[in-house]
Amino acid sequence: MVLSDERDGSWTLLTGHGHVLVEIARNPHARIRDISPVVDLTERTVQAIVADLEAAGYLTRTRVGRRTRYTVNPDTPFRHSAQDGLQVGPLLDVLTAMADAEVPAPAARSHQPRRVRSRRGS
Repeated sequence: MVLSDERDGSWTLLTGHGHVLVEIARNPHARIRDISPVVDLTERTVQAIVADLEAAGYLTRTRVGRRTRYTVNPDTPFRHSAQDGLQVGPLLDVLTAMADAEVPAPAARSHQPRRVRSRRGS
């Protein structure tokens, strides 16, 4: 049986932890409030995820003045046994490179209403 959530695309391949880790890898100076809208999670959830990632050794936090700088540890292994022996660094390299690449924007659609030609005299 296929649930409607599975068909309509409401799930994502990466978990919230994955999204936060990728965003931190892309922007180590980002604040929690900057990360939150990018990954579509609340600031409180992002803060909890950052704490989880730090506790698991995926990243370290360093205070620089009043700001926090994050450093991702690319040598940290994946947690799931299906990826036994693999490190997160290569995956983060691919995902951050793809996100940072300049992708041509799709052709903009005209938001002006279509002009309807009247057919006079026909």
